[in-house]
Amino acid sequence: MGRMQEKVVLVTGAGQGMGRAHAQLLAKEGAAVIVTDLNEGQGRETAQLILDRGGIAVFHQHDVASGEDWSRVVEASIEQFGRVDVLVNNAGVLTLAMLEKTDETLWDWHMAVNAKSVFLGCKHILPAMKLAGGGSIVNISSLYALVGAPDAIAYSASKGAVRAFSRAAATELHTYGIRVNAVFPGVISTPMTAPVLTGDPAIAKEILGTTVMERAAEPEEVSSAVLFLASDESSFMTGSEVVVDGGFSAV
Repeated sequence: MGRMQEKVVLVTGAGQGMGRAHAQLLAKEGAAVIVTDLNEGQGRETAQLILDRGGIAVFHQHDVASGEDWSRVVEASIEQFGRVDVLVNNAGVLTLAMLEKTDETLWDWHMAVNAKSVFLGCKHILPAMKLAGGGSIVNISSLYALVGAPDAIAYSASKGAVRAFSRAAATELHTYGIRVNAVFPGVISTPMTAPVLTGDPAIAKEILGTTVMERAAEPEEVSSAVLFLASDESSFMTGSEVVVDGGFSAV
């Protein structure tokens, strides 16, 4: 049996990159996966990849910054599977811009997709998890919530909010048997980062920064941490911060 056998998992932003890798690994380990993404084509492709490999998956188009969308997706998930055991708040956006070039629209967008979505997800999944007697919430923060970096002021602030929120939620939700942990990925090779990581070597080296391992991670390497926190193997962990950054923050 897999490590997620008979578990129902909802993964946001699962249309590509890390979200797709998380969804596929969780399904491989036996979970029924609710794939959500704003991009319908990519989200359906992820769900189909899981189905083609004998897994269980459904897709829901989902604006994670909308409370109405969260209510609809959670309600549909309960109707389809009867419960949701795990929530992986993975959806996120990144636009590089220094403080002087960051306007209110850019700031609000990062806060809505990266931070507000985590609040909404936890709030809307809470009643279902309370009825089920517990669950696991895994929030995807970022290395940039731990270290300072130029050109990413809005992104860093939004991911720092995810870090603080996760700690606060962990202290509150343990009463209901709900664990809340956060993962902090470093530089990851995804469709979003591929153009710069495979282009000018000087630019790639600058982006990798102090990464001790001198390479970007594959999405699946982050998914292994997500799987551990989602599963019962991490039963004594809540409010924890799992850093997957190849040693970037160790220097």
